[in-house]
Amino acid sequence: MSLTRSDFRFFHRMRVRWAEVDMQKIVFNAHYLMYFDTAISDYWRALALPYHESMEQLEGDLYVVKATVEFHASARVDDQIDVGMKLSRVGNTSLTFTGAIFRGNEHLITGELIYVFADPATQKSRPVPAALRDTLTGYEAGEAMVELRVGGWEELGPDAQRLRTAVFVEEQRIPKELEWDEADKVALHAVAYNRLGRPVATGRMLPHEPGVVRIGRMAVERSLRGGRLGRDVLFALMGAARDRGDKEVMLHAQNTAEGFYARLGYERRGAPFEEAGIAHQEMVAKL
Repeated sequence: MSLTRSDFRFFHRMRVRWAEVDMQKIVFNAHYLMYFDTAISDYWRALALPYHESMEQLEGDLYVVKATVEFHASARVDDQIDVGMKLSRVGNTSLTFTGAIFRGNEHLITGELIYVFADPATQKSRPVPAALRDTLTGYEAGEAMVELRVGGWEELGPDAQRLRTAVFVEEQRIPKELEWDEADKVALHAVAYNRLGRPVATGRMLPHEPGVVRIGRMAVERSLRGGRLGRDVLFALMGAARDRGDKEVMLHAQNTAEGFYARLGYERRGAPFEEAGIAHQEMVAKL
């Protein structure tokens, strides 16, 4: 099967490692299945679906029943390759994905993965849920995978609280008394929801001084980090500030997130400091 990059909306980029080549100095054949499986994991992130939680919500799981690889040319150590992945068929109980590995525009490998949706307890097949079917076909049609809502605590608070509890209190072990404050009631909140209605990212915005707002409490579901969710929430809040006539936004970035904000146009201001036991840096951006 001959495929081109234009056949795919989704790509996962990786570099061939030394441990993945064989005595012929080309990628050992079995690793290509691993490449496709890695790409499928990232495909779920592109759908804004945390895999395990989504399967639990859908009351099933996906099991591979067939995996094939067709070889056209070999990848070599240090090659930068792009793994394209797309949904090619939805059956009553099955999903078929077609994959292709490219080095630049050169098509190296074709793959096909067939999954059956089944009951995890019995592993007996069941119909693919309509919500999953619609999410997959919607993604391939170019539709947005998240809905961003901006509003007050009364409307968005329960979902924002759920995310922030998981990220800040449980994951980062920030004391509850430091996470929750009265500012939530007057802040403008943004929450991103996936196609299953699950909140997957959040943030809030408060007035700081005339013409300046402060954004904070930015949180993204752990398994979905590294995509566009944090950026989308940040831009939604910045857009709301711009609409209000504010000229600058400031925030306290955790040191591990400085690069994220810098790539989006934020600049460091002042010296690093500690907040809730975590190193932070004040950063600002013009609106």
